[in-house]
Amino acid sequence: MAGLSVAYGLVSAGKKVVVIDDGKIGSGQTQMTTSHLVNELDHRYEEIERLRGEESARLAAESHTAAINKIGDIALAEGIACEFERLNGYLFLPPEDSAETLDREFEAARRTGIVRVDHVERAPIESFDTGPCLRFHGQGQMHPLMYLAGLARVILQRGSEIYNSTHADSIEGGDPATVHTPEGTVSCDAVVVATNVPVNDMLSIHTKQAPYMTYAIAGRLPGDVSERALFWDTADPFHYVRFRTVRKRPGNAATNLVIIGGEDHKSGQANDGEERYARLEAWSRERFPSLGEVEYRWSGQVMDSFDGLAYIGRNPGDKDNVFISTGDSGNGMTHGAIAGMLITDLILGRENAWAELYNPSRIVAKTAGDFLKHAGNMALQYGAWVTPGEINSIEQIKPGEGAILREGVKKFAIYRDGDGHVTKMSAACTHLGCIVGWNSVEQTWDCPCHGSRFSAVGDVINGPANTGLPKVDD
Repeated sequence: MAGLSVAYGLVSAGKKVVVIDDGKIGSGQTQMTTSHLVNELDHRYEEIERLRGEESARLAAESHTAAINKIGDIALAEGIACEFERLNGYLFLPPEDSAETLDREFEAARRTGIVRVDHVERAPIESFDTGPCLRFHGQGQMHPLMYLAGLARVILQRGSEIYNSTHADSIEGGDPATVHTPEGTVSCDAVVVATNVPVNDMLSIHTKQAPYMTYAIAGRLPGDVSERALFWDTADPFHYVRFRTVRKRPGNAATNLVIIGGEDHKSGQANDGEERYARLEAWSRERFPSLGEVEYRWSGQVMDSFDGLAYIGRNPGDKDNVFISTGDSGNGMTHGAIAGMLITDLILGRENAWAELYNPSRIVAKTAGDFLKHAGNMALQYGAWVTPGEINSIEQIKPGEGAILREGVKKFAIYRDGDGHVTKMSAACTHLGCIVGWNSVEQTWDCPCHGSRFSAVGDVINGPANTGLPKVDD
């Protein structure tokens, strides 16, 4: 979302752009999103105001409101059929929370002067009485892959280039900036690293955000819903809900698909996905008793900054012509659209009122406690180097499973596929050497330190690592 939004902004300004994507369009974390387009952020305005001040909260509201408008404007102007629609959003409380939580958020949102919010007695869910909640006007939703396909079409039509299944081996700023790939080198005036997590540096940004896995399920509801809207609660971890109309073949009635997410945990620090899906389904059926069979389920990774706002701008400690977009904190679609506007302005030398708000080099003193907590948690993960392995021999691994094996001072990630073939790899993440853990639901190896993820056979699928787990031949 961020990369193609920036590319669209630049080609619209008459610039030539080359997009390099390791997979297909939208094949990274964007395809995992539930695509809530909101100006009521996951980290809430009360928290942003406490950490960054009232003016920062106002700018955050302004930028995310502009992002929703921008997505809608582009979809209309370019004829992108992406199911974009405007709707309300409702924030409600779990049983253990206090009404004061809503009161404080209401006042903070109102102080932005931009967010349109009011109190209502309950959210429009007939089967579930949420109790008092806040209604946020002017939110939105869309189909993210349809939107990205439209952006890609326009980028190509305007004379720029997109290379899929092309890995960026290295990225260097300077005059010119260069991106090295196995197929050749791109030389350019500026380079934007929009890879969900930056893959062009080892440490500078990775100590300022934490990776979390979030889960989602979807199933059909009979009949019409009371109001097509977005819903979120204030639980920890919180839950989020949206609807999508699924149109059948001509002559058949459309049905409503309800998409429900939540049950977050730090990446690589839990391997209980089946239990989390079960809890998510139980939560959903309690509130939507008519929910049919769960037809879809998936998980995605969220990079959570300590102040709830993304890092968008010049990469810290790098050349002035290297830019990043990361730390979306659960608001990847609007942060991606913001990146499209902000980074375009920075590259073109234009003033942008949001530049300091999202500056990747920022230091927020009031987040020091979170920084220390995250640093301590990260340090604990390196203790896995001295713990025993999960298995004593490769023969213990069943088909379709992975586990960590210790041999002397080394640890190996072992995977046995459905045909019985075994792949043995170093268990040390190629970013900074943290020991990866097996994710049985997604069939991936996940790093508990900075969120790198690898396929079952060790291919890198998510940064900050930029190379796969080295394979070992016995």
